[in-house]
Amino acid sequence: APPKVFDLKITGEAREGSKVSVTATVTGGTVASSRVQWFKASSSEFVNDHELEALCTSKVSKTFRIPLGAVGCYIVAKFTPVGPDGEIGAPAYAILDDVVETLPPSLNFLTVTGEFSEDQMLTASYGYIGGYEGNSLYSWYLHETEDDEGSPLSEASGLLQYRIKKEDVGKFVSFKCIPIRNDGIVGEPGVFMGNDRVTPGNPTVLSLELNGEAIEGTTMVANRRYWGGEEGDTVFRWVLTSSDGTWNEIEGATSSSYSLKCDDIGFYVSVSCEPVRIDGVHGSLVTTEAIGPIIPGPPACRSLELAGSMLEGGRLTSHAEYTGGVKGNCIQQWFRSHDDGSKDELIADECLDLVLADVDCRIEVIFTPVREDGVQGSPKSVSSDTILPGEPKGVSLVIPECFEDNEISPIKAYFGGKEGTGKYTWFRTTEKLDNLEPELVASCSEVVGETLLYKPSLVDVGFYLILCWVPTRCDGKTGDPLMAITDNPVMAAFPSVLDVNLKKTSSDLYSGVGIYYGGYEGSSLHKWYRESSDGTRICIDGAASSTYEVADADYSCHLLFGYTPVRSDGVIGEEKFSEPSDIIFPEQLKIETLSFKGNQVERETLAVVEQIPRNETQEHIWGNYKKEIKYQWFASNGSGVDLSFEPLATECSRSYRVRFEDIGRCLKCECIAIDVFGRSSESVSAVTSPILPGIPKIEKLEIEGRGFHTNLYAVRGIYSGGKEGKSKIQWLRSMVGSPDLISIPGETGRMYEANVDDVGYRLVAIYTPVREDGVEGRPVSASTEPIAVEPEIYKEVKQKLDDGSVKFEVLCDKDRTPKKAQVMGHLERRILEVNRKRIKVVKPGSKTSFATTEARGTYTPPFHVELYRNDQHRFKIVVDGDNEVDLMVQTRHMRDLVILVIRGLAQKFNSTSLNSLLRIEA
Repeated sequence: APPKVFDLKITGEAREGSKVSVTATVTGGTVASSRVQWFKASSSEFVNDHELEALCTSKVSKTFRIPLGAVGCYIVAKFTPVGPDGEIGAPAYAILDDVVETLPPSLNFLTVTGEFSEDQMLTASYGYIGGYEGNSLYSWYLHETEDDEGSPLSEASGLLQYRIKKEDVGKFVSFKCIPIRNDGIVGEPGVFMGNDRVTPGNPTVLSLELNGEAIEGTTMVANRRYWGGEEGDTVFRWVLTSSDGTWNEIEGATSSSYSLKCDDIGFYVSVSCEPVRIDGVHGSLVTTEAIGPIIPGPPACRSLELAGSMLEGGRLTSHAEYTGGVKGNCIQQWFRSHDDGSKDELIADECLDLVLADVDCRIEVIFTPVREDGVQGSPKSVSSDTILPGEPKGVSLVIPECFEDNEISPIKAYFGGKEGTGKYTWFRTTEKLDNLEPELVASCSEVVGETLLYKPSLVDVGFYLILCWVPTRCDGKTGDPLMAITDNPVMAAFPSVLDVNLKKTSSDLYSGVGIYYGGYEGSSLHKWYRESSDGTRICIDGAASSTYEVADADYSCHLLFGYTPVRSDGVIGEEKFSEPSDIIFPEQLKIETLSFKGNQVERETLAVVEQIPRNETQEHIWGNYKKEIKYQWFASNGSGVDLSFEPLATECSRSYRVRFEDIGRCLKCECIAIDVFGRSSESVSAVTSPILPGIPKIEKLEIEGRGFHTNLYAVRGIYSGGKEGKSKIQWLRSMVGSPDLISIPGETGRMYEANVDDVGYRLVAIYTPVREDGVEGRPVSASTEPIAVEPEIYKEVKQKLDDGSVKFEVLCDKDRTPKKAQVMGHLERRILEVNRKRIKVVKPGSKTSFATTEARGTYTPPFHVELYRNDQHRFKIVVDGDNEVDLMVQTRHMRDLVILVIRGLAQKFNSTSLNSLLRIEA
């Protein structure tokens, strides 16, 4: 019989990573030879193999570890029995009762591989279980000890590898992993701690280079790249090699740099480096190739220093270290540097003695190296600190000879910075002291002054003077006092007089004064002098006192007072004069009052009359010394109580003609009298009452215009008599040789436009001035020359009159409505025929009618031609009372031509004047 399976079942937990196994009873075969297949199913009720997903197949093992992929599914085992002869029986299925569950995230192992030594790479690895792994966290830490928390290595955060740095030597390194499932569940972290501290590498020089040019004075630098823990005192040895191969180690050159010296010229230089770790471990020696030969360098100053006391009175010395071959005549310059950047060159060799001018400045030395062959190097400079002032000290003090009232200026010498305001004390003593101790001087002398300068007075004469000087620096620090005494007593001054002047005590009396100087005054001499305008000075006889009364001879002259000082012992000094007095003049002219003569009305002339004082002195002065009287007229800015006046610049005479502008204003006249000496009296003035307007008046009336019948004429005149109101103007015509005037109705303006009616007549304008208050003045007329025909029109008129017959094309308006007359569309064409005997208006014929005469007649009166002043294109021909025609032309020129031709022919026909042919329609 084929093999069969009985009692098939799965044992174990339905959890990720758990082991499950199958047990079964096989007939007709053995379990060991049977085949087991493991599946996962999404449901516990499956129908066939198509609903199963294979997990693994095993022919012998009855156990199976549940993988991650089975989480959430059922575990199914398919058991196929196999007989000894290989016969396969019917498979049987077993299912785990529960759905497979996942484990919490965790690590099943964590390790770090690599050598814990400087510059080695450490690599972390771990095993994760607990569902699908998410973004697990990795971090590396450094620990001083195995027990401390450690400090994170931020540059290795999130990495599984870390290269050990030199800074990590001697510390522990740990790796920490925090497992995180893809759904964010965090598991317990795992930490791996290195067993040993990080060890340093063996000290090694990875590279060694010798940088610098083989020139004297150059600093050669050995640049090396060290590896192997923290570097200690690495050993350098510098070697000079000659051209024959012999070498010598440079004694004392044990640093990484070496400055080539003059003695090294011609040799080759190299350096060897033996690396030493900080713990004293030595590495292998490395040597550079020798470079050279070393050649002389340019002359240079390696170092420059200033030594000495940087105090006023001290001495500075410069010390320069030269390099660059054999030293020649080097140049050394000294400068004084100020705070504002300016410099003063000083003359010195290697030493400089500091003086006052150096205080608060810096001393600068510029050293220019020069080789023996004359080649110069770059200059090098060094500056001192700010020079400090010395201690204040009085070096010497001398008092010169002293005289009364002569200011004494002591001669002194100071040392110790900039001198400030010292303290000075002057003493007066009767005896010359040999011991000038301050206490002794103070006890037997009298203090008379406390300034540097002292002026002895009269009380000092015969006494000795002592000066005590306390030298003081500008910062207030003081030195020891220094004292000096005069060699001789103070001498009296020569007698003199100061400030001699004269004063006017009254109108006719002067007094002279002066200040005596030079001992005690005796009987000094006084004199008075008269000085004329040409500078001649005359001593006035009998004037020997300090006062003087003015006489007539003094007028126009100056007075001077002379003072000759005489000392009490009879010594006479120099005579001193006062300044000349003002020119002596008599009493000034005076005007008591000023009054007006004349009417205070526009166009009237006002004159002023002066009233002088009635006393003998003024009458004498006015009669003998008056030169001229000046007048100035003013006009007020308005009227009222408080009047202000403005000068009338051109009105400077005794009289004044009142103008229109003065109406309503007050006039003022100021009067000043001037005598023969050029002096002016006090100004006297008088003020009028408000000026009244005059009677209206028109003057200089004239008519302006060119004189032709087409021109515009204007009347011009000068009005006076208050403010002009509505003055009246009337235009008229006047026939030459006739006194009759023909009024031109409606023409009352200042302008008048002439027309053909004015030809041959004079235009007359009558101007009646009217003030704004209605008062009328006398009418005044003006006229033109006879009005002539405009020249161009005159030529045409003359030509047509000479022809004797002419036709004009005109327009006729049958409908005389004013509005329609202005529309050319309502006008009809007519022919105006004119000859020496008659005039005719003809309506031209057409295709349907013959020409017809609308008006005909001779020039026999009452024939005339009228024009319209309000229309320059229209005119009317009147043959008689029943026969007239109203015509129109295109231009005023044509109208004037037609009218002048008709009137010209009519005038010849009737042998009458043109006046009889004029009829004007208003």
